[in-house]
Amino acid sequence: MENGVRIDKWLWAVRIYKTRSLATEACRKGHVSIGNIPVKPSRMVHLGEILKVRKSPITRTFRVLQLAEKRMSASLTLSYLEDITPPEELELLDMQKNMRWITRDPGTGRPTKKERRDLDDFFDWQE
Repeated sequence: MENGVRIDKWLWAVRIYKTRSLATEACRKGHVSIGNIPVKPSRMVHLGEILKVRKSPITRTFRVLQLAEKRMSASLTLSYLEDITPPEELELLDMQKNMRWITRDPGTGRPTKKERRDLDDFFDWQE
């Protein structure tokens, strides 16, 4: 493993992606980059490299501390990567969680006419 590990395999092993095929797909779509250059899934990752992984709505930044080819328990991943995501990105995530009041629970459907009027009145009041 001194030469490195495939980036898709490493992302899967340290539990950034649930499956290896999801990690591969993210690389192909340009969601994973090293040094602001999108990487292919076959790119070898080496110790000390800094990865940027775009998972909506933020871009997470990780430093590679150790190489891994096999998936591990979540508690072990802390010794394989260091999360160096800027605080501004994490604030975006917090803001999205706090804005949850405007979303509906799954399965509740579209608003009724009365709910729609109430929403319109609310947003007109704010302007």
